Amino acid sequence: MQRPQLIASDVDGTLLGPREKLTERTLAAVRRAIEAGVPVVLASGRPPRWMAPVAEPAGLTGYAVCANGAVLYDLGEDRVLQVNGLLEPERLHDIADELDRAIPDCRYAAERIGRRAIDPDVHNYVVETEYSNPWGDGEGITAAKAEVLGKPAMKLLVRHEGMTSGEMAALATEALGAEVDITFSSNAGLIEIGAPGVTKATGLAEVARRLDVEQRRIIAFGDMPNDLEMLRWVGHGVAMANAHPDLLAVADEVTAPNSEDGVAQVLERWF
Repeated sequence: MQRPQLIASDVDGTLLGPREKLTERTLAAVRRAIEAGVPVVLASGRPPRWMAPVAEPAGLTGYAVCANGAVLYDLGEDRVLQVNGLLEPERLHDIADELDRAIPDCRYAAERIGRRAIDPDVHNYVVETEYSNPWGDGEGITAAKAEVLGKPAMKLLVRHEGMTSGEMAALATEALGAEVDITFSSNAGLIEIGAPGVTKATGLAEVARRLDVEQRRIIAFGDMPNDLEMLRWVGHGVAMANAHPDLLAVADEVTAPNSEDGVAQVLERWF
């Protein structure tokens, strides 16, 4: 591949090391790319409010594709630029009804968005009673299920502690079909549901349009099924060695794992 005109990277399991930090080698590679005038875009399942701890050390102030493509966010201005495919309350209730039959005893959380990463007018993250975050941080406002499903959401999270995410995704896909986009970014019994056709690829395509960058000159890095569409869409898709088998099967290249600065090893060819 020629030197890329745009770099996109997933965050967890890809850009970050196993301790969920940016290593000095990866920071240096990202900073050299920025100094060379090549935009670096974070493309993550994370909501906007979780982007600053990654963006600030690397000096990233441009675009971020958040919530698996549902939100285009300006890091430097702390501004939500575009929201794609909000799930409305009636739709959320229908989805939950189907999933309650397909995956008994699952619990729900909703990601909501306002005008900024943290909007005082919006409860950004609302979780059902007995919902537990796999990362165990206790974030979120606890509410009854009806309240969790009662306002528009950019993403619905579905949790079942007794299953893997892959098992849940298979059952959810059978129940919901193509009515929604179903993916996961960890295998710890958590799936993420968004509007149909909204993925990291569609979010990155909007960034490319705004920056006037050709699709074939974009390189992207990822490790989990929520990166699949993005790696297929870009000119050069790179899977981490620690990636899910589905990514390893479609990637143009497999780099070292995130524990060995796999992203940096590729970027160092040009920067």
